Amino acid sequence: MSDRGILVVVSGFSGAGKGTLMNALLDKYPNYALSVSVTTRQPREGEKEGIHYFYRTKEEFEEYIANDRLIEYAQYVKHYYGTPKKYVEEQLASGKDVILEIEVQGALKVKEKMPETLLLFVTPPSADELKKRLEGRGTEQPEIIQSRLEQASREAKYMPDYDYILINDVLDDCVCQMHNLIQSQHNKIEENQAFIGQIQSELKVFLKGE
Repeated sequence: MSDRGILVVVSGFSGAGKGTLMNALLDKYPNYALSVSVTTRQPREGEKEGIHYFYRTKEEFEEYIANDRLIEYAQYVKHYYGTPKKYVEEQLASGKDVILEIEVQGALKVKEKMPETLLLFVTPPSADELKKRLEGRGTEQPEIIQSRLEQASREAKYMPDYDYILINDVLDDCVCQMHNLIQSQHNKIEENQAFIGQIQSELKVFLKGE
């Protein structure tokens, strides 16, 4: 069986519960690594290098882009954010299943560059439930909630491009489903060519007259 980790990209609507789902998954199962992004923004209070982000200057980030050292990147509010190729490769080589939580455009870029990536889209069971969760936060004005719902409508067009849809209704059930989907990827034929060759060779001794 392959010892290499699986690269997983998780996307979903704002309010779908992606962060809660990620935290629950990492708490319950030890063999996951949440990818650490590179950013040009300054660290906030309590944030640490290599844990929350890799903090780089704009010039350093643009050097990353020029040297193809990022799996994907984007610019938000004057700052760059990206997924470092070296960090992800090191985690995968160590046997860790690496999870990237990024938006749909970035997810499709990763899939294009690394076709073996598993794409998971997290959604609540209905649009009404999504609206209820956004309103339940109690931290955003109605116009912000409306803009998030409009963005969700645009993002929903990309759902068919994902490998699996995860309906985050009961959190524990969704965590187990997500874990099982990821682990099932380790059993795919393309992940086990070395093992297949080994057992085919071993079984030849049982062939009579050949």
